[in-house]
Amino acid sequence: MERRRILPVFEHRSQSIVPLGVFVTRLLRSAAVAALVAAAALTAGMLGYHLTEGLSWVDSFLNASMILGGMGPVNEIRSNAGKIFAGCYALFSGLVFIVTVGILFAPVLHRFLHRFHLEGGGR
Repeated sequence: MERRRILPVFEHRSQSIVPLGVFVTRLLRSAAVAALVAAAALTAGMLGYHLTEGLSWVDSFLNASMILGGMGPVNEIRSNAGKIFAGCYALFSGLVFIVTVGILFAPVLHRFLHRFHLEGGGR
């Protein structure tokens, strides 16, 4: 019995490379998913800063976006809960960065490897 995926993300190695329009659609879809991941991480950070430090929503946005962007917090963190949250959020932000880059570059890497495989005469 042959196993089939319900929604294949990429073509099989035995298939030809998809046209440029399909590739661009994949890139746009990946960018949309990466944006959703970043927005969810930013929302979690804003909520955490607002609840643990009592910062306004604007200050919470600023701190969360700076940590998510790798710059560090802007406001001084006073409470122990806020310090623990900021540390955990910084670690989480590093993982979000890696995941987002993976999502963005997956179609490009797949296309490169697929072309390399076809040119190399692979099975």
